[in-house]
This record gives sequence, structure tokens and C-alpha cells, in this order.
Amino acid sequence: MTLIKSISGIRGTIGGTPEEGLNPLAIVKFVAAYATLIRKNTKAATNKIVVGRDARISGPMVKQVVTGTLTGMGFDVVDIDLATTPTTEFAVAAEKACGGIILTASHNPRQWNALKLLNEKGEFLNAEEGQQVLQIAEAEEFLFADVDHLGKVITDTTYNSKHIQSVLELELVDVEAIRKANFRVAIDCVNSVGGIVIPDLLSALGVKEIFKLHCNPHGNFAHNPEPLPEHLTEISALMTQAKADVGFVVDPDVDRLAVVCENGAMFGEEYTLVAVSDYVLSHTPGNTVSNLSSSRALRDVTRAHGCEYNAAAVGEVNVVAKMKETNAVIGGEGNGGVIYPASHYGRDALVGIALFLTQLAKKNMKTSELRASYPPYFISKQKVQLTPEIDVDAILEKVKEKFAQYDITDIDGVKIDFPDKWVHLRKSNTEPIIRIYAEASTMADAEALGGELISIIQDMCK
Repeated sequence: MTLIKSISGIRGTIGGTPEEGLNPLAIVKFVAAYATLIRKNTKAATNKIVVGRDARISGPMVKQVVTGTLTGMGFDVVDIDLATTPTTEFAVAAEKACGGIILTASHNPRQWNALKLLNEKGEFLNAEEGQQVLQIAEAEEFLFADVDHLGKVITDTTYNSKHIQSVLELELVDVEAIRKANFRVAIDCVNSVGGIVIPDLLSALGVKEIFKLHCNPHGNFAHNPEPLPEHLTEISALMTQAKADVGFVVDPDVDRLAVVCENGAMFGEEYTLVAVSDYVLSHTPGNTVSNLSSSRALRDVTRAHGCEYNAAAVGEVNVVAKMKETNAVIGGEGNGGVIYPASHYGRDALVGIALFLTQLAKKNMKTSELRASYPPYFISKQKVQLTPEIDVDAILEKVKEKFAQYDITDIDGVKIDFPDKWVHLRKSNTEPIIRIYAEASTMADAEALGGELISIIQDMCK
């Protein structure tokens, strides 16, 4: 059993004791702590907290515990049931709620579940707020409501359709252009909530032929739910069989979007944001943001439009903060996470699909041709295992000194920008590991750069 408590929420495998797994007792403590923080901080006039969930097998059990705890803390729960992460974020703003909880372990396997915590804007809690939740839970400093002040549950399952409608109404989404393109679209929704919402979105966008893989939301994931190339062999084969123009793959909570070309090749998760940003910038020039471990291709495309790119520390909350600070028109993460402020400040695969299809329709080119129009980069992801007694921070400081002649960014680990490549070193928060991300114009060069840093670190540890 595993239970991981962090400033971004609580996640773990279902079962076990309160301190070793995600079970009712662990959930009650954490939700009560979150409710305590919300009660103290909220400026919302309502007494509502929105709860949505993906289609995991444990979802109904977890939802019952969460809604019972929230009502026990005196909050009214708006239960939107099966809904994507971005839909839940959208619902918090629409309800003018005090906050929201999304029951999803994102791309983790079926035995996992988690609680993602939102503020009254429908955005993730920041690090300080997350730390306060952990402290309140540890000290059990929460007070349950008496019988006259218990909350109630309000069920509202209309938010999937409301979210879709909001996407259709975005100025840069051209439904008529998509309809005229007569796209044949394949989808893989990994047997989670995407199987409900993505077909409805595509139909609303005017897509006439949809080829479905794993769209039954029963929570038994047909393959590893993280949308990486090695997990997407089925849809790759389907593309040529169905003669589809484009394929879309989402993770269980539908905040990440991977695209598949008509020839079965992967468009590349890193390039989902690049392509969507290219389209947005061509109509609304402005700044862009991604995290330090995302592809340099976004920077290149942004500069090609005469605009400015900025990098944020890894983590959606950090990307959103930098987007607000720089007034960015588009941003996100290289894992297929598109954040479009004209919709809301959260990764949203529905928005990504609508903008991508609009661009594809307007450019009148094959998906593979669109991919070939962007700068070619390859990212290698490696790690170096250290012994517990090694001072990881000291090692990273030595790396900074060794490469001081290059452009160094140290807001999140150490990133070294060379003229034609980069490498980013981040320490793990839970184990003595340094994660090493490297990008170059070939995978061989990226892996060699990562390997070079591993050798340097190992020498420093001797």
C-alpha cells in the first residue's frame, strides 16, 4: 500500500491502514483539513464545494466519503459525478463555489486514486495553502458541524454539456470550418470519463466519423493510462485501418492530450501545446509559458510570431502563476497540457482538441504535415540514483558552477541552456534521485547529454 501526502493533494493505493493507503479514514482527515482551510480563506458568498470524479473503480466509494465529510463540515456539496478535471474546474467558477475536489489519480494505474484540491477560482491550491492543509490534517485541527448546520448534497450532472458548450463558444474555435473538413477522428479514452465527454465534444464540433477505442467508462484501464507512445499501439494501428485524419488520446481525467498522425505516428505530447499555441498566436499575438522541462519548440514558435516566451517551475500551479504574471495568451506543459486563459486557467484536453481541429481544418494539411512544420526536437528522460547521505542541493550547486558560462535557470533545480540543446536537473522530493531531462535535435544527442551529466554527478559524489 502507498499513501503520498504532498502540497498538491493526497494520493495513494486503495486500502491499508490510515497511514499506509488511501482509505476512508485517511480521506476524512484530509478532506476535513481542506474544508477547514477553505472556511478560513474563502471570499465566496456561497457555501458550496464542487466534487467531480473520473471513472476509477474506487470512485463511488471515495466520493461517498468525501461528500459525507464535506457535509459534516457544514458545506453544501455540488456533486457533478463523472466529470473531467477541467470540467470540475469550470463548475467551481460557474457555481461561484468556495472550492472543489477532483477525485482522480490522473495517469496512475487503476489501484490508485487521489484528491486534487481547488480554490474558489477553480484553480489548484498554491504551495503555501497545500502546506497548511497538511499541517491541519496532521494536528487534526478541524471542527465538525452540529446537527443544525450540516450541509446538503446537490446533484448536477449537466456540467459535461455546459463545459462542451463553453468550448464551442470560444472565439478561436471554428465549428463550421471543422464541419466542412469532414474529419475522420479516432479516439482512445482509456475507459474513463473521456469516453463520455470526448465523443460528445467531437459530435458537437461537427465531426461525422468517430472511431472509438476504450470509451466505456468502467475504470478498468485497457492499457497503462499515461498517454505515452509505448502505450498507444492500438490507436496507432487503428489510424491506418480506419483511414482516420487524426487521433486523440486522453488520460483518465482528460487534462492531458496526445495527438496521433494519420499514418499512425505520434505527433508527440510535447507538440500538442506547440501546435495549439501556433494557432492561437497567429490570431492573438501575446506571451506564452511552459515549464522548464518542456520542449524548446514552444519558445521557437513564439519568437517566430514576434512574441515572448517565459519558463516556469514544473507544476501546473507554477505555470498558471507565470501566465498571469506575464499576461500570457496560451501556455501549459509538455505532457500534453494546454492552458488557454480565454477558457480558464487549467489544463484542458477539450479546449486542446477544439483548437487543434480548427487549425488543421484551416491549414488544410495532413496531421503529419503539420507536425513536420515545427522545429524537430527530442527529449530524453533519465535519472541518477544517489545514496541517502549525499547532499543533493550541494551537487546541483556544483553543477551550476561547472557550467556557469552558459545560461542557467535555477527556479526549479538547475537548467542549463546551450545554444542548440538544454539539460534540466531536478531533485526528487521523496527519494535520493536527481531526474535529468535533456533535449537536442536528435534523440542520440539528447541521451548523450543526459549521460554526460550523470557521469559528472557521479564523479562529484566520489
